[in-house]
Amino acid sequence: MSTIPRALVTGASSGIGRATVERLVRDGFRVAAVARSAERLAQLADQLGDDVLPVVADLAVDEGVTAAAAQAADRLGGIDVLVNAAGVIDSGAIEDVDVERFDAVMNLNVRSVYALTRAVLPTLRQSARPGAIVNISSVAGLRPFPNLSAYCVSKAALDQLTRSLAIELAPAGIRVNAVNPGVVVSELHRRGGMADDAYAAFLERGRATHPLGRVGTPEEVAGLIAWLLSDAASWITGETIASDG
Repeated sequence: MSTIPRALVTGASSGIGRATVERLVRDGFRVAAVARSAERLAQLADQLGDDVLPVVADLAVDEGVTAAAAQAADRLGGIDVLVNAAGVIDSGAIEDVDVERFDAVMNLNVRSVYALTRAVLPTLRQSARPGAIVNISSVAGLRPFPNLSAYCVSKAALDQLTRSLAIELAPAGIRVNAVNPGVVVSELHRRGGMADDAYAAFLERGRATHPLGRVGTPEEVAGLIAWLLSDAASWITGETIASDG
């Protein structure tokens, strides 16, 4: 049985997901990196070497979830930790965000996490190491923000899912925690439709809204994720931990 820890990381092609893959590889993991972009995953594997196994899958559909879990477990020979970093944001007043857009946010930010966790659990339970799951939530799950109702609701639901699964999986020794970042430089907002000039202004405002006077980096959040997966956090479960400056 391999002594090298094995991780499945979603949203691995950019932002916090990509930084998490990079950090875990440095920490000695082999990582199944899941994302929709085959090109970006290939670039990541070229950068980091054989310890990264690209898995191309769309977690917004059930077939993608099933394929991601099966391919990761098969190629790694099992899964010891899961990092659910894939997510989407949609902004706008309730009059502007219709139910279809609301459903799309809930689908990727909550339903896919539930489905993938469920699919991975059989191999996670078989791990010789104490299993661990980290969900990437947001400060929007801890407090509301205007014109972000769908996103806030999805992240609040993810936080509650984290706490519920922590209790449910504790008898199996599987820890479940969430990280709640503040504003982090990534592609999330631009993929959500924010124009480049608006995003630059948004980051500038972050200098005033974050007490440390700056926005965060994906690498800083990845450091917290790595710590939660480590033995240093072996008696921590069911927590939602803000990393928000």
